[in-house]
Amino acid sequence: MDVILGIDIGGSTTKIVGLQTDGTVLSMLRVRAEDQITSLYGALGNYLTSNQLSLQDVRRIVLTGVGSSYVDGNIYGVPTCKVDEFRASGEGGLALTSQESGVVVTMGTGTAFLWAEKSGTIRHLCGSGIGGGTLGGLCHKLVGAERFSQIKKLAEQGDLHQVDLTIAELSKDAAATLDPDMTAANFGNLAEDASSADLAAGVVNLVLQAIGTMTVLACQCCDSKTVILTGSMTTLPQVLPNFELFERLYGIHYIVPENATFATAIGAGLCSLRKKAVC
Repeated sequence: MDVILGIDIGGSTTKIVGLQTDGTVLSMLRVRAEDQITSLYGALGNYLTSNQLSLQDVRRIVLTGVGSSYVDGNIYGVPTCKVDEFRASGEGGLALTSQESGVVVTMGTGTAFLWAEKSGTIRHLCGSGIGGGTLGGLCHKLVGAERFSQIKKLAEQGDLHQVDLTIAELSKDAAATLDPDMTAANFGNLAEDASSADLAAGVVNLVLQAIGTMTVLACQCCDSKTVILTGSMTTLPQVLPNFELFERLYGIHYIVPENATFATAIGAGLCSLRKKAVC
């Protein structure tokens, strides 16, 4: 077998994807990153074992993400390349959606906003410190939960009416362009008896809506109506209803592709196949 391994070493997780030389995805694996180097080698060993592969089956390893800066040279003698994270994310986002162009949003520890075109143009528009790291840090302090899976489960049980102030609660005569269920103020209606689940739901809502607002500005910057959402946070159940609200309000088409968590790792492997990696 001749396999290309794309590995995205992030601030909190490492994602690894195996690609055939025609770009077909073989399988994917995600592990929590206690530290980047440990997670890289742990993910690599786990992936090879799980897929009954040996190092001899791997043609090339392609690294991207913030943790790739800690790796020099080849890994276990396998030719190892690096791809700029923004390019990998842009290429991966477009590949998963078959879009010709669009704003690609990577919702990781922080959030990056990119303009990507099938022609090869990938441009970093802006970034935000609000992302998965914000979610984990605030929930750790407020409700004692830090792991993504814990927060995800807890927030599903929460009631936003115990935390957020909506347009309807703020005004009886809101502008016709505003949905009465929209948030007027995150944590602006915090009840004394708000539960841990309510607080977790409020934090999730705050983070997603902050990102949503920035996607609107990014689209205005690029004169685009297409946003491709990628990254681990796309698995939150609150993503779809939140961005459906933004879609109704601003006319932007939001796409959450299958395997959005692995977009950057997939993009890294594809960049290598298209000779856009540095080896």
